[in-house]
Amino acid sequence: MSRHVLMSREVLLSGAILVLLALIASRFPAFITPANLANVFNDTAPLILLAIGQMIVILTRCIDLSVAANLALTGMVVAMINVALPGLPVPVIIACAIGIGALLGMFNGILVWKLEIPPIVVTLGTMTIFRGTIFLLSDGQWVNSHELSDPFKAFPRAEFLGLPVMSWITIAAVLFFSLVMSRTTLGRAFYAAGGNPHAATYAGIDVGKTQFWAFTISGALAGLTGYLWVSRFAVAFVDLAGGFELNVVAACVIGGVAIMGGIGTVAGAMLGALFLGIIGNALPVVDISPFWQLAISGAAIIIAVALNTQANRTKGRIILKRAEHAS
Repeated sequence: MSRHVLMSREVLLSGAILVLLALIASRFPAFITPANLANVFNDTAPLILLAIGQMIVILTRCIDLSVAANLALTGMVVAMINVALPGLPVPVIIACAIGIGALLGMFNGILVWKLEIPPIVVTLGTMTIFRGTIFLLSDGQWVNSHELSDPFKAFPRAEFLGLPVMSWITIAAVLFFSLVMSRTTLGRAFYAAGGNPHAATYAGIDVGKTQFWAFTISGALAGLTGYLWVSRFAVAFVDLAGGFELNVVAACVIGGVAIMGGIGTVAGAMLGALFLGIIGNALPVVDISPFWQLAISGAAIIIAVALNTQANRTKGRIILKRAEHAS
């Protein structure tokens, strides 16, 4: 195995996760039983789904801070649809969730593409708009468990081959988007648009349109997650998943996705999310204050950014050395 593969972010992060699990197991051995690890993966599934979408957006030199608000708005809408039409089949509700989320993502994408507004400004604005819309739709009221139909609540919890459907959906999304990013023209366009926008334009890639599709995919995944979140926890309210967008960005950065675009993988985003998920599940179990979760997550982000910066500097030095030898 080459040094490049051994030192890749995915391998390093996998090693860090194994070390973390070993440390937790030394205090609480039951944490690493297969059943509990499956539960941890299921708990982390929403973060993984959102991180995949965020990774694609960041690849194109953008950022989507509205994903949690998109999740909450879509979740509230499908919950209200279920209350009004309890007999509506779950697949139709899921299709509605994905469609609504995608439309909200398209709204972000249009503003970035056509009006050329900075993505951070667009998504900060739409984050507030989406939250406000939830309040207007619900009049500030909650949709509670007893108001939701049993099939609506049961779907993500239903087990297949020992894993909940929510976990299988996440696994399918990881595999699907891994193929999209590595085997399709659109996937290569995402990398090109972020890696070198000018070169991408010369190659015939519409960078703005590519960013539009990145936001659309991120929105669709947020919509899907909105249904899964609301159905699993059987509640919808205005502040659902409040602040969760920061966890999503953190998962991407820890997973090796470069904030400046062009670098990142679906596997990296998934591992970054799992790293945060394990920390979140383990700290209460080993009697460590949950407030440490924020400190550990923050430290992991700083270390990840430092590693990314160092890697870029190393590449730059290699190019300069080659230029000096050539002259």
